[in-house]
Amino acid sequence: MRPLTRALALLLAGGLASGSAAAQSIDWRRLDAGLEFTEVAAPIAAASGDARIRILRADPGRYAIELLNASAAADGQRQTARQWAQAHDLVAAINASLYQGDYRTSTALMRARRHVNNPRLAKHNAVLLFDRLDPGVPPLDLVDRTCRDLAARERRYAGAVQGIRMISCHGANVWSQQPRVWSNAAVGVDAQGRLLFLHMRSPLSTHDFAEALLALPLDLRQTMYVEGGPEAQLYVNAGSLELEVVGSHGSSFAGFENTLALPIPNALGLRRLP
Repeated sequence: MRPLTRALALLLAGGLASGSAAAQSIDWRRLDAGLEFTEVAAPIAAASGDARIRILRADPGRYAIELLNASAAADGQRQTARQWAQAHDLVAAINASLYQGDYRTSTALMRARRHVNNPRLAKHNAVLLFDRLDPGVPPLDLVDRTCRDLAARERRYAGAVQGIRMISCHGANVWSQQPRVWSNAAVGVDAQGRLLFLHMRSPLSTHDFAEALLALPLDLRQTMYVEGGPEAQLYVNAGSLELEVVGSHGSSFAGFENTLALPIPNALGLRRLP
């Protein structure tokens, strides 16, 4: 939240999303083994922008989640998603969560193997678990606390990031409708256990963003909200694709249409496994 940094690319175009979800299909672009990308027209119309959803899908058997924190760095500097990814040799990065007024600490539980950003479990119902300690569990797990016992799962993973649940374990949109619209970034897991980084620059209410995701043939199991407004960003650099998309509208401190990447204190990155 504050100074702006140079953006690599902005995918801006006019027009509104149209068409029905029933007629929509997804054409995935293979970036590497176990890593795919797509951008699709949102099945719900947006008020401005290109109304497209960008999605990166990764096989957790080939790509590991890495939590990046300004609070863990010697200089304590926030960076854009692109800067986080490039500094740590990652193929992608997205916001990790909302954060507190110190511009460092997550609003809820956030920890990795070597650093704890916030040890406190908040009331939010979504917790992304990664960096497993037990080979008998999946490489990652997005736990809906209303459906499963978090304590029984949490101790089997070194990494945990808690956030606001968007789509429940029952496949329901649990985000209440609100009059405000903004850019949205989220993390999801599909029925095959694959990780999805999800971003929409064009402004929608988060309720409508969740509805749009459910209307697409993604076979989503659950999603967690990670950021909204100008700070919401996604960076991908894999195969022949290098892409940075940033949030536009929605922040109380920036009523303008943002076009530059903002530094963020916490990010989720993807590292290709050997």
